[in-house]
Amino acid sequence: MRWLAKFVFFQIMGWKLESRFDTSIQKCVIIVAPHTSSWDFLIGILVRKILNIHIDFIAKKELFRPPFGWYFKMVGGSPLDRTSNQKKVDAIAEMFQKKAVFRLAMSPEGTRQKTDRWKTGFYYTALKAEVPIVMVSFDFGKKMVRISEAFYPKNGLETDMTEIKSFYRGVQGKIPQNF
Repeated sequence: MRWLAKFVFFQIMGWKLESRFDTSIQKCVIIVAPHTSSWDFLIGILVRKILNIHIDFIAKKELFRPPFGWYFKMVGGSPLDRTSNQKKVDAIAEMFQKKAVFRLAMSPEGTRQKTDRWKTGFYYTALKAEVPIVMVSFDFGKKMVRISEAFYPKNGLETDMTEIKSFYRGVQGKIPQNF
């Protein structure tokens, strides 16, 4: 199936993959942006197959209902209750403790719609779980996926977010006005 993913991604869709994922990283938070379309999921599934690594993800619990819930679980998804007053960061950080390999993909925007600011749960999850953040961009303008080296949060939210967001400067989502 890996050859099929490569064929679809590179030949049919005409995308490029810049850099490689460091497979020695067994646990990390992977933030994928911009998240402006359902197409992002397809790109992510193809890249994951091309890189031949297991990456988990969390998504709103509504996606795990029939008829497609079984599929999202099969490809590494876990449902997340997004109602308020939940200790989501603690719950996710606990997932890292329970597994030997846990690479968790998240959308820092938390939605495909335009938002004024990113959610910070990914940052606090990485801090609490003591794991690095790996940044991944899906640039539909250049048809390119870029992967950063591991970033270890260390300078506080504001400073680190400035550095993290600089990785995404100039990147165009599938629906540009939503990023």
